[in-house]
Amino acid sequence: MNGENNNGVNLEKIRNFVIISHVDHGKSTLADRFLELTGTVKKEKLQAQYLDGMDLEKERGITIKMTPVRMEYKGHILNLIDTPGHVDFGYEVSRSLEAVEGAILLVDVMQGIQAQTLANLDLARKQNLKIIPAINKIDLPGAAVDDARLDLAGLLGISPDDVFAISAKSGANAEALLDAVIAQVPPPRGDLKKPLRALVFDSQYDSYQGVIAYVRLFDGRVAAGDKLFLIQNKVDGLAKETGCFLPQMSKTDSLECGQIGYIATGVKDPEKVRVGETVTQAWAYNEKTKTYSVGALPGYDEPKPMIFASVYPAVPDDFDALKAALAKLKLSDPAFVFEPEMKEFLGRGYRCGFLGTLHAEIVCERLFREFGLDLIISSPSVIYKITDNRGAEKTIYTTGDWPDPAGIKDAREPWVKLEIVTPIDYLGPISDLAKEYAAIYVNTDYVGNEKLLLAYEIPLRKIVSGFYDALKGASQGYASMSYEAIGYRPAELIKLEVLINGEKEEAFAKIVLEAEAAREGRKIVSKLKEKLPPQMFALPIQAAIGGKIVARETLGARRRDVTAPLYGGDVTRKNKLLKKQKEGKKKLAGRGQMRIPSEVFMSMFKNN
Repeated sequence: MNGENNNGVNLEKIRNFVIISHVDHGKSTLADRFLELTGTVKKEKLQAQYLDGMDLEKERGITIKMTPVRMEYKGHILNLIDTPGHVDFGYEVSRSLEAVEGAILLVDVMQGIQAQTLANLDLARKQNLKIIPAINKIDLPGAAVDDARLDLAGLLGISPDDVFAISAKSGANAEALLDAVIAQVPPPRGDLKKPLRALVFDSQYDSYQGVIAYVRLFDGRVAAGDKLFLIQNKVDGLAKETGCFLPQMSKTDSLECGQIGYIATGVKDPEKVRVGETVTQAWAYNEKTKTYSVGALPGYDEPKPMIFASVYPAVPDDFDALKAALAKLKLSDPAFVFEPEMKEFLGRGYRCGFLGTLHAEIVCERLFREFGLDLIISSPSVIYKITDNRGAEKTIYTTGDWPDPAGIKDAREPWVKLEIVTPIDYLGPISDLAKEYAAIYVNTDYVGNEKLLLAYEIPLRKIVSGFYDALKGASQGYASMSYEAIGYRPAELIKLEVLINGEKEEAFAKIVLEAEAAREGRKIVSKLKEKLPPQMFALPIQAAIGGKIVARETLGARRRDVTAPLYGGDVTRKNKLLKKQKEGKKKLAGRGQMRIPSEVFMSMFKNN
């Protein structure tokens, strides 16, 4: 149903759109300009990255969470969803695209088309969204605006004149881009007379109102007091409040088809309101057929974690607090998964799955900052598969799951298709880097006039162990990458143990290629020597394979000057005190139990 509905809301006056780009191409800055142009946020209150609500986002200068906002402009209601740009948060982008009809594809004029530009464009095309291309940062010295326009136009198969040239920072041409959203993005479609059909694309938890679902309405209307039904999970709810994002939550009398907003569902169990759920009203139930007259909307594919790590409370009594914290994070980050596990050396904890290393780092950092938890975090690991001597297959999520080597018949590791976008000038260094990381070359394509799209196949383990940073170094920051899983392949894998003062520390263990074990062992013990605080006794740090030591470092004892009170006198007296101190340190080392600070686990986790 198009046109004006019974309450005066005109679908023709609504536009739902997103801004998509590679990381650091100016999405959040452009969103700031739109907020300023539309008067949604007063200029004196507008801060940089206004929609990025987390301290981590502002510190790192990246968007981690998608953020919706409603703006009014020239008689239209514009619903914008600002999205992340990093490959680890691609699931956030895919969810936002289901809720809109158009997308601004933003490209940095200096960096040009990047790997995530291509990945996000592909997602938008699959949703049949209207793409509005724009190049950003045209006010930078040396900006080759015409060349960037040609490249982006060539990628999309359009005229260069159809590519907007803007500066999100200064606001140059930002108003023309917003006008293009109104002119080119189609209005939403829906029927107000039909029962409610709303797609949950995000959510958060409120202790009073239960799960607050972020929704896009495709049909019908919802108001406070309406009885709700969640179709997929077959859960009843009650709309305690409805509203829109200005960008803070703002209560409204109702929400209607075509709109984006929130519903306070009253459901207290976060697991019952999942992203991709379809919300309808209880009155849509047909008593005769015992079914609902509303079909579920196409949901989202379940995200598949790429890496896992074990997370344990440093203080066992904090187990319930950790459980509650993980559940709250899961509600706002459906790509994050966790389940309980128990290990002999660590006690009760959780095995956590992430989409990539940055995703893992952000989640663990949030556990520290937002919930104040001291944690033991294992080295991140990809998912391995082994076959035992009886032919049974077993999936290995973390190092703690790795069985005795004598029982392993063969092992396999995940591989990914890696795509790198780079200026032609860096082809040589990147080819050398690919060889160093055991990547297999597939093919090369051109992206524009001066960029290449290089395709490789590579073990995911290599991506996890620092490939991204190495790529940035090899290309002086100009190359970018994205990857997707392609299956499992055989590998000679072993478990590398880490011992501190003779005791195994499961959190620092890693699964590595047998040929690389000694080198990896040296890296780990060297880094631990830097990170561990000195003790009153010398501390041996060792890496071992099946009992054989392959690397060792010794952290020197923290020494107190026991001869300081002496003034002159016989040197034998000083020697006697020093000898006594040395013997005391030996005794301490023999029975020494050290508590590793949680900061060390976090630091080693980031390093891995």
